[in-house]
Amino acid sequence: MSQAPILLLGGTGAIGHRTITALRATHPEIPLLLASRDIAKAHKAAEEVGNAQGVVIDTSADDLGLGDQPVSAVLVLYMDHTLASLRFSQSRGIPHLSISSGVFEIAPEIALFMHKPNRSAIVLGYEWMVGATTVATLEIAKAYRKVHDIRIHALVDDQDTGGPTVATDFEHLNKMLPAALTRRDSAFIWREGEDAKVSFHAVDGTEISASGFSSIDVTGLAAATNAENVQFNMAIDVSSTRRSGLPMSTEILIEVEGEGANGEPKASRHALIHPAGAAALTGLSIAMLLERLIGLDGQPAPAAGLYFPYQLLDAATYLQRLAEEGGELRELEPVRAAGVEGR
Repeated sequence: MSQAPILLLGGTGAIGHRTITALRATHPEIPLLLASRDIAKAHKAAEEVGNAQGVVIDTSADDLGLGDQPVSAVLVLYMDHTLASLRFSQSRGIPHLSISSGVFEIAPEIALFMHKPNRSAIVLGYEWMVGATTVATLEIAKAYRKVHDIRIHALVDDQDTGGPTVATDFEHLNKMLPAALTRRDSAFIWREGEDAKVSFHAVDGTEISASGFSSIDVTGLAAATNAENVQFNMAIDVSSTRRSGLPMSTEILIEVEGEGANGEPKASRHALIHPAGAAALTGLSIAMLLERLIGLDGQPAPAAGLYFPYQLLDAATYLQRLAEEGGELRELEPVRAAGVEGR
């Protein structure tokens, strides 16, 4: 039986391009529907990637204007305020993955899931780089008997713009998120003002000024590890590779403290790095989630439910695919940077 195409809303942008590249690296046969507000742009993109069709979506129509066109899964690469794509996925009983909502915007999606919990596999893909951070952190946490503190510091190169859609989504998030959701002493709080300002050391040791960011990673990592303290910080600056004269990259610093296997104090510091930047790392995560959602990895597709990306991505496979793209999860010497909270 031939595979129905995956529908990519916003698939003609930078992240869409990287997603398709990663997906086609392992599954070149998968057909795609590339949706754009500009049909000429959609047709051009479809022609370039091959085995694809450009379409225009009508969010006012229950069928999105697709009629009886078969679809195997829906990927949304921009903020869909109407949730039309999610309603469509539920009506078809097919998986849905979106990546652009803020932690404060998930209630409408959760409400739709609660009313039809047995219809579709719905992935809240709002983790930093759509699961890259949480997958790596939870793999690191396996070496701990008990995790007390998790500090995530995301460094985005200031030349790593990601395209106009990404810029629009970030502008929306920055406007709506003046405070950063954080777990502190087992309570969820909102850091703002001076409390949200931190610093951390990049991979090359450079001290970077950063601010707290309300990433849904905080809630997922807190639930998965029960760490008393979980925070996420972000900085837009020069990446370590570009400071050394190489092309830009994206780096995610992961600091964990807790108890080792025998109860001894334990601390570790790692960096997840992708040499091609944020869009490439995001695209890899999305491609692997789509493969999992429709069973392209050879395993049964997940049942209808509400998922974080890390609940679907296998860490060993993810890190192997990351390495194949030139990325790595690198262990670093632990550093306590001034301005970074402890327990």
